[in-house]
Amino acid sequence: MSKVIDYFLEYIKINTTSDEKSHTTPSFSGEFALADLLVRQLNDIGAEDITYDKEHCYVYATIPATAQSSTVLGFIAHMDTSPEVSGKDVKARIIEHYDGQSICLNREKNIYMNPQEFPSLMDYLDKDLIVTDGTTLLGGDDKAGIAEIMAMARFLMEHPGIRHGKIRIAFTPDEEIGKGADYFDVKLFGADYAYTVDGGKAGELEYENFNAAGAKVTVHGLNVHPGNAKNKMKNAILILQEFQENLPKMENPMYTEGYEGFYHLDHISGNVETCTGDYIIRDHDRKKFEDKKTFFMENAAFLNKKYTEGTIEVHMQDSYYNMAEVMEKNMHLIKNAKDAMKEVGINPIVQPIRGGTDGARLSFMGLPCPNIGTGSHNCHSRFEYAVAEDMEAIVDLLLHIVKKFA
Repeated sequence: MSKVIDYFLEYIKINTTSDEKSHTTPSFSGEFALADLLVRQLNDIGAEDITYDKEHCYVYATIPATAQSSTVLGFIAHMDTSPEVSGKDVKARIIEHYDGQSICLNREKNIYMNPQEFPSLMDYLDKDLIVTDGTTLLGGDDKAGIAEIMAMARFLMEHPGIRHGKIRIAFTPDEEIGKGADYFDVKLFGADYAYTVDGGKAGELEYENFNAAGAKVTVHGLNVHPGNAKNKMKNAILILQEFQENLPKMENPMYTEGYEGFYHLDHISGNVETCTGDYIIRDHDRKKFEDKKTFFMENAAFLNKKYTEGTIEVHMQDSYYNMAEVMEKNMHLIKNAKDAMKEVGINPIVQPIRGGTDGARLSFMGLPCPNIGTGSHNCHSRFEYAVAEDMEAIVDLLLHIVKKFA
């Protein structure tokens, strides 16, 4: 048995919830606490070239080579957890030998996790499940990934007879709010290729993701007394509603899957005078992605013509692109990972990410970087759980991948 579960249970005690409203990196000071711990642990196991970017909260380290190799391989995981659910005061426990029944997470609050709502539970009969008390997320995305990389690194340092090339590892902040690669030093990292180990079922292997953009739509209305509003009032709330209604009804996250893209209205605020809507725009296909952005802007232009120029203001910015464009030239990374999975008894699940990872941005920064699942489920949720046996298997998987590049 590796130290992966011990590491994981230690990491999830530290609140690292990223803050999308913050203008600093890292976005939350708690991320420094985890980084400090990781630096100490890396020193304890004898890792080399430990670099701690104390301004931006990035940790880099080396597991030195024990054999000649032309390839420097990297592994990356992120320290923050999703702001969608609190990561403060996580109370975890292990359900040993899960029996297929509903799991009482919190008797006082009457919170249960049952296989009718979460059928994936039935895939893990007689396995050990790590769960929360139903009031916070667990943090498997991505502290499971950190624990697995650390357990792999410790094992390699304790077993110098294993032949492998130079291994670089990195832990990053703020992935959950799209900023994980903002200050990542690819040159300092010095790897030829890397894998992110980031959330999801054991066996997930992802090298395609959405092209992504974010857009803020601001509607400038005109508020007058409703009793005297005819031909005068411009209700910004209703105009934003009209903007949304003009978008394709079925190109919405509620109705899409697989490679299908969407427009997603994520947040609205305002009043009659001014109303804003925050959107994300996604598509795996680059042309369809560009077409979606064009249609979005044409929608604004149409309503500006209808209600006078300047009524609708759009600020749009691309977030990341589909790393498949890079990975198509580096498919040996996928083959090696699939072969390693089969060797350790994990069924490879190759599928597109309906989102993005640090690996997407890093791939376009010159570091080809597909993603490997961690054995965690229901991420970003109070019903998150991790499978202990799968986390152990992921550590074994990482060790087998390392050997592929020796």
